[in-house]
Amino acid sequence: MSLDWAQVVDGTWPAARYERLGPFLLREGQGGGSRVSAASRIGEVTEADIDAAEAAMQAMGQKRIFCLRPGDEALDAQLAARGYEVLDPVNIYACPVEQLTDIPIPRVTVFTLWEPLAIMREIWAQAGIGPERLAVMDRAKGPKTGLLLRHRDKPGGTGFVAIHDGVAMVHALEILPHQRRQGLGKWAMRGAAFWALDNGAQTLSVICTKANEGANALYRSLGMENVGEYHYRQLV
Repeated sequence: MSLDWAQVVDGTWPAARYERLGPFLLREGQGGGSRVSAASRIGEVTEADIDAAEAAMQAMGQKRIFCLRPGDEALDAQLAARGYEVLDPVNIYACPVEQLTDIPIPRVTVFTLWEPLAIMREIWAQAGIGPERLAVMDRAKGPKTGLLLRHRDKPGGTGFVAIHDGVAMVHALEILPHQRRQGLGKWAMRGAAFWALDNGAQTLSVICTKANEGANALYRSLGMENVGEYHYRQLV
């Protein structure tokens, strides 16, 4: 799949503000996490360019953090030499939406709705996804929905899905600890696929940290393909 995954991420999980500064695209995250706060390379970089980007991020009240994708090896080495540490390497998984709409979802297992219900906000809050990340969801411009998962007539988890350029991306998928190992992650992805199909998307995708062995196993078990990766470097 020859998609620009950086644009899909920005389109479905957008920063509050973007600013081009020399060879960097800066993101103002307003507390929404690394994904909406990291600078990314869009041109050839000098040490002075890094200095300027660092100063701009600090002026925003943010940490000095860069997102490194394939092709950014030279910048990766420059940042390593400055003492930047690797943070949260991730995989990007994707598949055609029809791949996960081949079997029906059990009744009252996955509900799609926007705005989020109070119980969805509570589940996200328990997982550390607070108002700043909910604001990221609010900023998404394209079609979007929340996922409310239920198991045995009780809330089981929640998630967020948004579409950019024909690609639906799942974010903030959280299953309550006592509801795990019940197949809810699988049904969440299938529910997202049905919603994506109904809303004109051709591809379903999700981002997962490489350290999350359970989630990586889930996406592979669904036949999703690893289509990309990136990591951050942050100056602590």
